[in-house]
Amino acid sequence: MASLLGLARRNWLIFNPPEAPKSTAPLRFGILGAADIGPAALILPAKTHPEVVVQTVAARDPKKAKAYAQKHGIPDVAETYQAILDNPDIDCVYIPLPNGLHCEWALRALKAGKHVLLEKPSVNNTTEAEAVFKSPLLEGPKAPVLLEAAHYLFHPAWTVFMSYVTPAEVANAKAVLWVPRWKFAADDIRYRYDLGGGALMDLGFYTASALTHVFGAVAEKCEECVTQPGSYDERCDRLFKTRYRFPGGGIGEMEGDLKAPLDRISPDIHVVHKPIVVSGADAGIKVPEGQEVVRTRKLKFSTFVMPSFFHSIQLDDEFATRKIGDASGHVIKKWTKSETIKRYTFHEANIDQPGEPHWTTYRYQLEQFVNKVRGREVRQWVDGADSINAVNMIDMAYTAANLPLRPTSKYALPDSEI
Repeated sequence: MASLLGLARRNWLIFNPPEAPKSTAPLRFGILGAADIGPAALILPAKTHPEVVVQTVAARDPKKAKAYAQKHGIPDVAETYQAILDNPDIDCVYIPLPNGLHCEWALRALKAGKHVLLEKPSVNNTTEAEAVFKSPLLEGPKAPVLLEAAHYLFHPAWTVFMSYVTPAEVANAKAVLWVPRWKFAADDIRYRYDLGGGALMDLGFYTASALTHVFGAVAEKCEECVTQPGSYDERCDRLFKTRYRFPGGGIGEMEGDLKAPLDRISPDIHVVHKPIVVSGADAGIKVPEGQEVVRTRKLKFSTFVMPSFFHSIQLDDEFATRKIGDASGHVIKKWTKSETIKRYTFHEANIDQPGEPHWTTYRYQLEQFVNKVRGREVRQWVDGADSINAVNMIDMAYTAANLPLRPTSKYALPDSEI
């Protein structure tokens, strides 16, 4: 009963967070685009952060921007995106525009000296990723901060999950992510090729990013990618099933569907490690003379994308004793140790970092973004190499599926004028 009450209270506070008094000199954000993701990704998290104020918003349609500002309590409305970048009172910008516009406006914002929180996926393809994340605008001690909003990586549950993963020992992993079939209309931007649409771009970012962290590397090759097109544009995939080969022979798979049946809900990661010899202490036994213990670790992280609402990490360690060096498969004794783990704060994980059970992945992300801008210690981060790796994985999948890469912005070209 207590756990159900905790679940109810946590989820109520996610949507009704207590507001924090603001500091005398908070970071002032501008939002480029009146996007649906804005409230969850920045506006609500900002309410609980004493050093963040969402100051202004702009949209292509000024009426939409004004309505958005009134609805979400944003003080100012700018006439254009560029007007936000030209405003000296704005410290940071959040860019939740369609993917196809990310490259241009990220580079414009960096040139204006603004710190940038860039919605995922960061860009359309690897060419754009190289242009943005290796931009000279990011060099130097006073360079602005750029962060792709891979928010799930900032939650304590992900940190705990990865503490049980040994990337060099992973044999295979699978990441899946589904969206109910009623969520997005047939002409949604996710099905617009010119705007960087596609299930691999939207859902595949999460699954590809997760695989690169689990294996500790980008894949060597995409061995297969099967897709189904959306009805709006056959170049935009609605569904994907992909298999990669990673350094060391590991196999990573990922699946996603923008119109999934209702029995497919939970975004999960499954990880199986290679069998390794471990100490008796790790196995919790005294090992008989002449024998050794082999462990095969299996993990399942349920609801890895939005663990704040509810999640579980299922850890299953399968142990077997054998004669030392015996690779014949003969087992003397077998047993399993299992544990279900849930961590909503770093304190629950015995890690000295701030947080509350109702903090979302986006709120944990905002904490580290502000720390980075302020020059303070940062405990979790997504660097440029991480973002490039994720886009590279998606490009490999599109190539294997015989689909065109998403179009490259002219602002990614070497001689472009920004």
